[in-house]
Amino acid sequence: MTPININSMAGSDTSVVLESVTKSFPNGDGEVTALDELTARFGHGTFTAVMGPSGSGKSTLLQCAAGLERPTSGRVVVAGQDLARLNDRKLTELRRSRIGFVFQAFNLMPSLTAEQNVALPLRLAGRRPDPHVVEQGLAAVGLSGRAGHRPAELSGGQQQRVAIARALVTRPAVLFADEPTGALDAATSREVLQLLRTLVDRHAQTLVMVTHDPTAAAYADRVLFLADGRVRDELTDPDAESVVARMMMLEASC
Repeated sequence: MTPININSMAGSDTSVVLESVTKSFPNGDGEVTALDELTARFGHGTFTAVMGPSGSGKSTLLQCAAGLERPTSGRVVVAGQDLARLNDRKLTELRRSRIGFVFQAFNLMPSLTAEQNVALPLRLAGRRPDPHVVEQGLAAVGLSGRAGHRPAELSGGQQQRVAIARALVTRPAVLFADEPTGALDAATSREVLQLLRTLVDRHAQTLVMVTHDPTAAAYADRVLFLADGRVRDELTDPDAESVVARMMMLEASC
C-alpha cells in the first residue's frame, strides 16, 4: 500500500480518501467481504453518487468513510484525519464536528421541534446552540417558517430538509447521504436533490450519496459504480440515460 501523507492533506482539495479498504463481517463459520481493497477519493466541494447492485458494498463504503464502521484493513482519511489513529472518543468527536449524515428515514426526534432537532448535534457535542445559527440552517433549507413544528406536522420532504439542516449545523467537512430521497415522491425528491446540488455549488459542500435511482445520480458531478466491494466503473457529468446504460453493463458483467 502506498502511504498517504496525512500532513499534506490539510491544504489539499480532497475531503475523503479510502485507500485499499477491506471490510469483512462474520457469516456463520466464515465471513463475507463487503469491501475488497477499495480505493476512492472525494474532492472538496464535489458531489459524488455511489451506485451498484444489492450487496455491492455501497452502504458499507459510507459507513467506513463516515467512521461508523472501522475497516478490517486499509486506511480512511477524513478532513486530514487518519481515522485508524483515533480512539473511540476522538472518532466520536470527529463524527460530531466534521461529518454529517442524512438517512432515508429522516431519523428526527418526534418530540422535538424542527429547530430543536437541528440544534441536537450541537447539544450532543456539549456546545450551547446559537439560535441565530439554527435559524440560518432552517432558512438555508427553506424552512424558516417551520421552526416550531414537530416532525408529525411536516411533510416528508420538509422532514428531510430538517434532517439536512441538522447534518449541516456543525459545518461538516463532508456530508454523507444514504438514499436520501428513497422515501419521497418524485416531485419532493427533485426538491431535495436540487437543495443538495445547491449546497455543493454555492457553499462548496462535499457530498457523497448512495442511491439506486439514476435520476438522483444525474444530479452528481460523478458516479462511482460498485460491484463485489470494488469500484468497477466511473462516470463524470452524468445524465439519467448514461447512468442506466452503465448500470446495465455492470450488471451484465457480474
